[in-house]
Amino acid sequence: MKRVSNINGLAIILISSVFLLSCSDMLDEVPKNFVSRSNYYQNEADAQGALNGAYSSIGPDFYGITNYLMTELQGDYLNGRGSQAPISIVDQVLNQQNIQRAASNWGTLYSAINKANAVLDNVPQIVNISDDAKQRIVAEAHFLRAIAYFELVRGWGDVPIKTTESTDLSELSAAREPEAVVYQLIIDDAKAAEAALGEVGNETGKASVWAAKMLLADVYLTIEEWDLAAQKADEVITGGPYSLVTVSEPDDFYKIFASETSTEDIMSVHHSEISGSTIPTYIHMGGNYPYNYSSSGFFAWLPDTTSFIGASWDDNDLRKPFNLYREFQNASGQWVPLPSTTPVLFKKFITNEAGQSVYSVPVYRFTEAFLIYAEASARATTTPSALALERLNMIKRRAYGLPLQAPSAVDYPTGMSGDEFVEAVLQERAYEFLLERRRWWDLKRTGKVKEAFAAVGKTFIDQRMLWPIPESEINNNPAITQQDQNPGY
Repeated sequence: MKRVSNINGLAIILISSVFLLSCSDMLDEVPKNFVSRSNYYQNEADAQGALNGAYSSIGPDFYGITNYLMTELQGDYLNGRGSQAPISIVDQVLNQQNIQRAASNWGTLYSAINKANAVLDNVPQIVNISDDAKQRIVAEAHFLRAIAYFELVRGWGDVPIKTTESTDLSELSAAREPEAVVYQLIIDDAKAAEAALGEVGNETGKASVWAAKMLLADVYLTIEEWDLAAQKADEVITGGPYSLVTVSEPDDFYKIFASETSTEDIMSVHHSEISGSTIPTYIHMGGNYPYNYSSSGFFAWLPDTTSFIGASWDDNDLRKPFNLYREFQNASGQWVPLPSTTPVLFKKFITNEAGQSVYSVPVYRFTEAFLIYAEASARATTTPSALALERLNMIKRRAYGLPLQAPSAVDYPTGMSGDEFVEAVLQERAYEFLLERRRWWDLKRTGKVKEAFAAVGKTFIDQRMLWPIPESEINNNPAITQQDQNPGY
């Protein structure tokens, strides 16, 4: 028995699955009194409480800062510093500290899956609950399980599948399953969510039918089901209650990440003054000046200006000054350059001393539907359609502060080949989703990892394509041995 939680003043035993990497942060005491599972799941409030517990795994940020930074620092446009520097040294396998970070992510994701499984196992049997509430809660749990497995399969490849709650040590054995099997489970779960979910209004911390469609579009894009990816993205564009935020200056992009309302927010992890994001700790250290610059702070995610975010990025693209800055305002109100040791820093989300802590971290936003549609439809037909080109150009026009639906001088031209068009889409995705956990997955799914890192003078070794299976998993899961470990570890 691994963990004790208190719900409504009563101790409830939560038995962790084998996938939790360690018990270092667990309580060892065995409670004398507890509410059993059969006694807990009695009504709608109990069902909602269990679902809330499943949602809690997603935040803060996105499955926690460790998961966020491991994915971000696999990108080609930034470098880690301090203990995170080895993540950016891509011609070597991860060092021990970052192997532990990967293991922590594995544990977080399987804990999230176990919580979703608890809902799926127990809520359908509740009698004292309306059919609508039961259907919604089960659908949300399907979504939460799907998105956790999507993280796992992309990060580790073949992974164990658990579709029931682990409540006993005898249930710990689970072999690695082929990626195709994992993806089928993800699709089945996402479809179940899509079929039963509805609107959520401004409560975009919850899964909606549109979030389920976006997840399906994302999965289909990843597994190269181009027609299906384009179809789901189009359903969001044409049927969803969303609109692109218009901008005329760089700071207008902040409207996309507002905590309370944004016309682009399909699903996000919300933060507040009380419960804030931890991302600013890694891109800034809070000072008393705009952009949170403090010379005594630390900056663990540093822009690499030899990459696409350097000189090749058009200064007229408003996303550039929104994402990056080179000077700050000192205590006297003077604007001075950043020091030579960190001449450029990430600015995204930073508007005041609180920084991103009060902004939302996107899970899915409306912009991505346009770019998924453009890429997937062009790949499906081998040449871009007029609609695919228009939707790509709408995103680029917005980046320059231009009217969204009027042809402009910055438009991508007609007559592009399929390959040229896809490259253009990937470039727009790169600019649009800086610090939003997209770049690594885009490079990996398109087979462009080594090419992209070579462009910044790095050699990417094959062993870094997958993260290592935690040693605790190998030691405790009877169905997995050292021979199942990913290459290099």
